[in-house]
Amino acid sequence: MKFFAILAVLIAAATAPVVAQAQGGIRGFAGDQDQARERVRSGRQAPLSRVLQMIGSRYPGRHLNTTLGDAGGRPAYYVQWQMENGRVVVFVVDAESGQIMGRQGG
Repeated sequence: MKFFAILAVLIAAATAPVVAQAQGGIRGFAGDQDQARERVRSGRQAPLSRVLQMIGSRYPGRHLNTTLGDAGGRPAYYVQWQMENGRVVVFVVDAESGQIMGRQGG
């Protein structure tokens, strides 16, 4: 039981900076989603489905959650991913190009 409590604290500590950074770029969930859909339709943003497929092909595991935010002034997907070994990684993906810019955890 103590092991799981420590594990939960470590995961929260590893992802907290990324979540805080992502929240800085969020204006409002519904408006943000509408803007993201429009950017995908116009070709200015990579579809999330393509991003998840790319991550899955390189890093076997499963998608847990995604937040749209800002990374260095650029729109970014923050993709929470559970690796096959159970570890959780947050991938920072450039929302325009669909390329992984960084990762945290795991």
